[in-house]
Amino acid sequence: MPSLSSIRAILTDGDGVLNRGLDPLPGAREFLAALDEAGAPYLLLTNNATSTPEQISGRMAKMQIGISPERIFTSAQATANWLKDRFAAGSRVLAVGEVGLWTPLRAAGFTLVDDHREAELVVAGLDRQATYAKLAEATLAINAGCPFIGSNPDLSIPTERGVEPGAGSILAFLEAATGVAPTILGKPQPDFFHQALARLGVTAAETAMIGDRYETDILGGANAGMRTIAVLTGISSAEVFASSDPPPTWTFSDLRAVLEAWRSSR
Repeated sequence: MPSLSSIRAILTDGDGVLNRGLDPLPGAREFLAALDEAGAPYLLLTNNATSTPEQISGRMAKMQIGISPERIFTSAQATANWLKDRFAAGSRVLAVGEVGLWTPLRAAGFTLVDDHREAELVVAGLDRQATYAKLAEATLAINAGCPFIGSNPDLSIPTERGVEPGAGSILAFLEAATGVAPTILGKPQPDFFHQALARLGVTAAETAMIGDRYETDILGGANAGMRTIAVLTGISSAEVFASSDPPPTWTFSDLRAVLEAWRSSR
């Protein structure tokens, strides 16, 4: 097994790695504190598009996990960046989502609308207050020819109550209603990882992606040219990781074990 000694920077998932809902996971506090002490560049790279970085940082603080908003990069932010490069400022967006999606879209210069007749784009993520009426407006807009963009493909999310529906379930509803597959910007799409690396000013070769879900965290990190660290505190099992192609570079029980191996390698 290769050594962790060559890893200079870290991208880490949140839910299932650092926390499960409102519960901190083993080693999360100590791992981030060790990165801060070592001066290692890192970002929490999350497919969570419901919350702003400030909100996520605040929730982490309640769990005594210290991470500043500047060290949090969401799929909603990456989606807004991607759209800004491709659509005119002021374009009208019908957004199915929550404040974590609305905020970066507005910051990127887009105008949010609720009526399908005004929409030029449909952008969808997890919306825990979604109504049939809202989904119908998005369906009508997509059927009228609006481009359909999804913040992330996660069909489910781990919470303190158990596994609940994720953004991918909303996207699946809209795809079933329209026959149109969305363009997805979150993990595992390489663009999300490339944006994160650019923010840190590091290369893929010197960075590791830590995640609990194979099809987003690990596969996405590998496809972006990074080495990957799987932990068994979230969605995917050890058996899933071992049988996957490509497998994670390393698999650990939790962040405590990652930290121990990282310290030993240094």
